[in-house]
Amino acid sequence: MAESVEQPIVLQYLGFETKGALREYAFSLRGHGGESSSYFVTIPNEAFSAHRARYQDAPAICSIRLHREFATQAGHPASSTFSVTDAELAAYKDAHTPKARPGHSKPREDENF
Repeated sequence: MAESVEQPIVLQYLGFETKGALREYAFSLRGHGGESSSYFVTIPNEAFSAHRARYQDAPAICSIRLHREFATQAGHPASSTFSVTDAELAAYKDAHTPKARPGHSKPREDENF
């Protein structure tokens, strides 16, 4: 009997649209038989202006959100539209912000070299 091999989820980022107070990011999921499904993830514009998210990171943040949905659902998620939460934004920022190395501090202004 042949074992079923778990296929990786391949999402293609298609772009974004600004819709009022949100930015909506579009993705396409390629299926086994050539079929595709569309998914949309929103991030509030306020998250960018408050520096809780960077514009260039938004597609990756949304992709992580979609991959999490696929991991928790058997088959395809019941919905095709999702919103990124404040907790997800904070987790992404924390994971992708360089940490200060111990023992390295800014030089004091009164130090002369």
